[in-house]
Amino acid sequence: MNDPRARYAAAGVNVEAGDSLVERIKPAAKSTARPGCAPALGGFAGLFDLGAAGHGDSLLVASTDGVGTKLRLAVETGMHRGVGIDLVAMCVNDVLAQGAEPLMFLDYYATGKLEVEAAAEIVEGIAEGCRQAGCALVGGETAEMPGHYAPGDYDLAGFVVGAVPRDRVLPQGVAAGDALIGLAASGAHSNGYSLIRRLAADKGWDLSAPFEDQTLAETLMTPTRIYVKPVLAAVAAHPVHGIAHITGGGITGNVPRMLTADLAAAIDRTALPPSKLMAFLAEQGGLSPDEMEATFNCGTGLVMAVAPEAADGVIADLEAAGETAARIGTVVAREGDGPQCLIS
Repeated sequence: MNDPRARYAAAGVNVEAGDSLVERIKPAAKSTARPGCAPALGGFAGLFDLGAAGHGDSLLVASTDGVGTKLRLAVETGMHRGVGIDLVAMCVNDVLAQGAEPLMFLDYYATGKLEVEAAAEIVEGIAEGCRQAGCALVGGETAEMPGHYAPGDYDLAGFVVGAVPRDRVLPQGVAAGDALIGLAASGAHSNGYSLIRRLAADKGWDLSAPFEDQTLAETLMTPTRIYVKPVLAAVAAHPVHGIAHITGGGITGNVPRMLTADLAAAIDRTALPPSKLMAFLAEQGGLSPDEMEATFNCGTGLVMAVAPEAADGVIADLEAAGETAARIGTVVAREGDGPQCLIS
């Protein structure tokens, strides 16, 4: 009798490899369990009990994102685990900006030919990101699509669901005079990599060359920082009025998203310690400060608007939790139709 699985394998889809991957990643998913959820791979959907998680009267907050062309560097360098963390970070930091606690996460991994080791590294990175964020990895989808992706290539997408009490949705109450607190980024995070890769090709970068205390490749592949736990603690303890996740569009494109139309952000670009990576990118690309701030995070991965009298306490709490934080500016009244982000 002909084996249909064998015919499928001849078409380029390895069912056994898919089964092997599911078994390989079950411990990683189980390690992310939290109240309200018991991760169990293999079902058709993930379930979450809001009441059991202490969110009986809350709004659900959802976000989806990917890692972008940083994946190309992951393929070229063989550094796959970090992009799993990136995938989680890009999603959970977004729901954090609404004041929400991320609860459960799902991933989508698509490739031309399933390579179990690489896929397992990615999912183990996703599980690590979920542990950092305190959310449960409840499932996902692995798609093997021969002929659609080149050998070794893959793509990732993530989806997170969080919750926030109705009366604590952010932004809320941002006003002129509020202090702007910046949290240091861990690197370029997951934005601007099309430009980074173009510079690498044009300038002939040696990715194995030393850069600070590691290689240039390791620096570029440093995972996006996940800010969830220390920032949620600060939100619970202090009058935090708004949060901006600095992603695509940089500081100038994201800080205004937490402001009403009559407000602007006056920011001092020297307030946080300078990033050597950002200085390197600016020099290599001949990029002006304005161009850098519209493309990269420039060393600041998250910005919080807080009541001015709370700024010192918020910074102290963040630093005690291991973050590098500083007051980087102030919310001011906007002048007519002028810019909402003023950087000097």
